[in-house]
Amino acid sequence: MDPEFKTAGAPQDGTAEPGALVQRKRGAAFLFRKLYEQRYLQVMALLGLIWMMIFNYFPMFGIVIAFKDFDIISTIQDAPWAGLEHFKAFLEDDNFWNIVKNTLGISLLKLIIGFPLPILFALFLNEVRSIRFKKSIQTISYLPHFLSWVILGGILATWLSDTGLVNELLLGLGWIDKPITYLAEPDYFWGIVIASDIWKELGWSAIIYLAAMAGVSPDLYEASTIDGAGRFQKMWYVTLPSIKGTISILFILAVSGILNSNFDQILVLRNSLNESASSVIDVYVYQVGIQQGRFSYSTAVGLLKAVVALILLLLANGVTKRLNNTSLF
Repeated sequence: MDPEFKTAGAPQDGTAEPGALVQRKRGAAFLFRKLYEQRYLQVMALLGLIWMMIFNYFPMFGIVIAFKDFDIISTIQDAPWAGLEHFKAFLEDDNFWNIVKNTLGISLLKLIIGFPLPILFALFLNEVRSIRFKKSIQTISYLPHFLSWVILGGILATWLSDTGLVNELLLGLGWIDKPITYLAEPDYFWGIVIASDIWKELGWSAIIYLAAMAGVSPDLYEASTIDGAGRFQKMWYVTLPSIKGTISILFILAVSGILNSNFDQILVLRNSLNESASSVIDVYVYQVGIQQGRFSYSTAVGLLKAVVALILLLLANGVTKRLNNTSLF
């Protein structure tokens, strides 16, 4: 074949084609130029990555103490191996079933009651036409989120005391005959926890749904209006299907965190009188690990909880993917 008709850049000695090499150089140059143009954003992202590595990934080496008899005096490497003894001790603990019952009971009720409410709140708030009224409702509903549970716990303790707002109101309405010390009664604890959590997080949790609703095409609403759909029909047949992906993702995350009972909230509201209803895994780990210094034992409990959370995440992800083809991965 005439050399003039040979393909330009054809390999002569088994090395890479010059054309491919040029393309790689151009790609690298484009990447570096893009990184330079976004240097401020990249620095911000790098700081977040460094923070995540320091506080999330590097400490994962410490998980090994769940399988050792570690104390604060010796190093992790010098601590003797204990195998699965700490896991067995937790499963055989006298308080195990009560802790699991409280954790699952509070978390499941929060999921069943607390998960749909922000969706409903966002749906109705999205239908409000008065911008001033809508912003006022949003501000009022968001405000409790920015208060810590220490502050809200003090407010609730005052409201629920013998001479508090709740007792005064119920006595005035004639619904009760004598004051009730609600935080001293285990039977009321779950209801107080769930109601106060909804009060604090309802408005904040609705933000992402409102953002998703803002992205729904107005053409869909116009078409449904032409078809004679009312407001509730638009909410059911247009708005909800349009945000089902967002709902699915948040549902997966909520299911994976079902063993998290909001440590701050329960630690503030619990006391010795409602201990039978307020002992959850997070509080138990705090009491055993920090207060009693059983670091290996508490690490084992935390690791077991993380494994269960991972399994729940995979199950929820698989179910939502099968039902509506939406998943995290």
